[in-house]
Amino acid sequence: MFSFMPNSVLQMSTIFLSIVIEALPFVLLGCLISGALQVFLTPERVKRWLPNNRFLSILTGSVLGFFFPSCECGIVPIVHQFVKKGVPVHTAFAFMLTAPIINPIVIFSTFIAFGNSWKMAGWRMLGSFVVALIIGVWLAYFQKENVLKEKIQLASAKTQHHQHSHEGSEQSKSSLRKVKQLGQQSGHILTHAIDEFFDSGRYLIVGGLIAASMQTYLPTRVMLTLGSTKLLAIFIMLLLAFTMSLCSEADAFIGSSLLSLFGTAPVVAFLVFGPMVDIKNLLMMNRYFNGRFILSLIGLIALSVIGFTLFI
Repeated sequence: MFSFMPNSVLQMSTIFLSIVIEALPFVLLGCLISGALQVFLTPERVKRWLPNNRFLSILTGSVLGFFFPSCECGIVPIVHQFVKKGVPVHTAFAFMLTAPIINPIVIFSTFIAFGNSWKMAGWRMLGSFVVALIIGVWLAYFQKENVLKEKIQLASAKTQHHQHSHEGSEQSKSSLRKVKQLGQQSGHILTHAIDEFFDSGRYLIVGGLIAASMQTYLPTRVMLTLGSTKLLAIFIMLLLAFTMSLCSEADAFIGSSLLSLFGTAPVVAFLVFGPMVDIKNLLMMNRYFNGRFILSLIGLIALSVIGFTLFI
């Protein structure tokens, strides 16, 4: 049926469909969680739950992913909702960097992919914690600019004002109307999740198309032959992780196939950097966050991953 099309176009279409089909369930889950946070998470609850100490708050965000797992395909809407609801930026981004890596499913898949060995899984988890701490400290003590885009920031302020007014009226309701209130809240969750899904989905489609094009037309074989030194091999693996845009629950199996060619440190860099920065996430982040902040964030993540893996 499609025999008239070039093989490269068919290959690109196949890769594109596999990326989108693999990512869509996690994007949908992330949007549902984002909807629940929109309805139930208030600034007052954030202040009550999180420690006041900045460093302890960073540690809290770093370990939260183990108990609140999320794939990187749907993590950006959740982080945006955290920031929008008053969660400190250093806590929200520490969660974003570790959640796709330290969740039990990814830990187990990494363990299986490398021959039932905890070595690579351990390096991967340690690397994610180190990078999250570095980024968290940077955001807590050195980054002073607002990370949200101006229009997103204004929309967040309006939402918080509306929520405060809404909460004041809800407190006067009798307990007989709690069931009806729960139904209304469920409707608000679904409405917000649907809106978020279609907003994030378009970035997923564009990101998947770019990733598929780069996988098809970028000379991967040439890149694989360039890893002659450890530093260069690490850099090549960061580039591969970015362009392939794999799901964190499946990338360990690709990483294991490259272990004999590149060695431990570059593969660890691939496993740590990929879930933190890829084409899908970059486009989704660009919807919510300032471009200058995104560039600084990606650069610092890359330097942190390179610095960590050079000592392995």
